[in-house]
Formats: sequence, C-alpha cells, structure tokens
Amino acid sequence: MSWYFENGPESDVVVSSRIRFARNIHGHKFTGSADEEELKEILKIFKTNKVVSGLKFIQLSDLDDLMRMSLVEKHIISRDVLRQKNAAMLLNADEDSCVMLNEEDHIRIQTMTPGFDLDKAYKEAKKIDDQIAEKVEYSFSDLYGYLTMCPTNLGTGMRASVMLHLPALRMTGQIGKVIDVVNKINLNVRGVYGEGTDAIGDMYQVSNKVSLGLTDEEIINNVTTIVNKLIAQERNAREYLRSKEVEFEDRICRDFGTLSCARKLSYKESEQLISIVRLGVHMGLIKDIDAKKVNEISVVTKPATLQKFSKETLEGTELEIKRAEMIKKIIKK
Repeated sequence: MSWYFENGPESDVVVSSRIRFARNIHGHKFTGSADEEELKEILKIFKTNKVVSGLKFIQLSDLDDLMRMSLVEKHIISRDVLRQKNAAMLLNADEDSCVMLNEEDHIRIQTMTPGFDLDKAYKEAKKIDDQIAEKVEYSFSDLYGYLTMCPTNLGTGMRASVMLHLPALRMTGQIGKVIDVVNKINLNVRGVYGEGTDAIGDMYQVSNKVSLGLTDEEIINNVTTIVNKLIAQERNAREYLRSKEVEFEDRICRDFGTLSCARKLSYKESEQLISIVRLGVHMGLIKDIDAKKVNEISVVTKPATLQKFSKETLEGTELEIKRAEMIKKIIKK
C-alpha cells in the first residue's frame, strides 16, 4: 500500500514528513532562462542513463490531465512543475521518492514518510542525492553553497517540512496566534499545497524558511523542536475539548453521520468533515473506522484522484455523488 495510506510516529497530529533538495547542474542555465533545447538536454541526462536506481523516468507530458493533478493532490509533484513544457520525474513504486526535473530548479529531490519521521525521509533523500552527484556536477559555490533559482534555497538547498492536522487549535481559537509565532522564528506555516494555498481540512505545513548558513542537521533540529511544541499544543487543545463532553462528542458524531450517510458531498465540505472525523478517530471517540480508512478517504476523494479511481470523467453534482458513494464504500469494506 502506498505511503500516504499509512500511519507513522505521532500520526494523531502529524500526517506526513518530507525532505526536499533543490539542485542545479553545472554548465546549464537555470530553468528560468534556459531555452527549450537546453531543458530537453537536462531530461536526456536522466532518460538515457540509470542515474537513480529504483526510480522510473516519466515524462509529464505523457500523462493525462487527471493523472498529473492526482499526483499534485497526493503531494508527489508540485503545481509549478506542471507549468513547464519540458518536465519529467523519476518515481518509485511506492510513490514516496520522487525527483522532479525542470521544475523551479533542474532537480528537485523529495522523499516522504507517514507521520513524524524527518530522519527517515532525510536518509532516503540523501541516498538519491548522492547517486545523482556521482553522475552530474552540481552548481555549487564555496560561499553560497548549492546555487538555486530562489535565494531562500541557497546553502544546503534543503527544505524540511511536516504536515500537521491541527483542528483543536482552530476550534479553540488559538490557530491564528500559533501561526503568527511560528512565522516569526524563521519557519513557515503554509496551507496544504504549500506557499499561497489555504489550510484545507485543518492541515498545515511547517518548514524552514532558509537553508543558507545552516547545516542539514540544524534545519531538521529546528523544525523538529517547533513541531514537537505544536504537537503538545494541539493535544492540550484536544483535552480541553474533551472536557466539554456532550457538546464536543455530539459535534464529532454528527459530522461522522453526515460523512457516512450523505448522498452527495462537495470537496470543501468533505475535507472539513474528514478533519473532524480524523480527530474523533484519534481521540478514540469514533470506533466504526480506523485511522488508515480516514487516510484512504482523504486521498481518494480529492477531485482528480477520485476520477482516476472511478475511471470516469465527472464534474459538478455527478462528482459530488461519486464522492459520497466512495466514502460509503471505504467505511463499509
């Protein structure tokens, strides 16, 4: 089963961990100034050579629109890479290791793990990084480290990010203050799909702002320290809500009833219901489904992924009906 269906350490609050390296190839113009032929040359390096073992070369233009958007929904590729005509990826079978080619940089290595396990993600990303470095020469400066399109990625070129589910902090009115504090200490708190996106379903990404002047280990330690504090705050908020007993449990049970019985559900409504149900499952208030089923519902009911699973092209009310049917099917199986 793919990594995004699984649970990991601290998975009652942390959904996933990711390590990303930004790299460029020495002697080639950055993607922002390279012409079409040079971008094709970058892809040729990876297409004709087995640069990374266990990862398959896939030209993004060979995939249909739904498949490409499904990969975005599952956080395997970014929206930015879809804007490039000459873009590709290297992907493994479990979809937890991906190398995007010709995104903002020539190479974007990223590895994902369920739960809170940045060390595991880092180990896998470093392994891929070392394999690529044996075949190509990276653009590197003794003063600025790895050279990248965006100045915030200079230095190690590493972004350590953690996806957290923080519904109790929102429900107790603390989430705004928490985000403001974290954003002031050289970390970013962003929405579910990164910069400029909303926190759909109470999901928030926490990551380092810069990598210049820091080692990989320092970046991971900084993110880990703040994430541990957020985990503690979220759990404290959940215990406060538990003290409300009838009102809180009634809200969770009602939302689970709507999620499991509705005839049609919009994407926005389903994500908010899934958030509350996820909270209820991890607090032991919902016994009818487990956390893995919640993960599955969350992944397969997103618009493009739902259509890929259903093998149908749907929109509007038809898509909302199919979403409700899929949720019922997962809960009952």
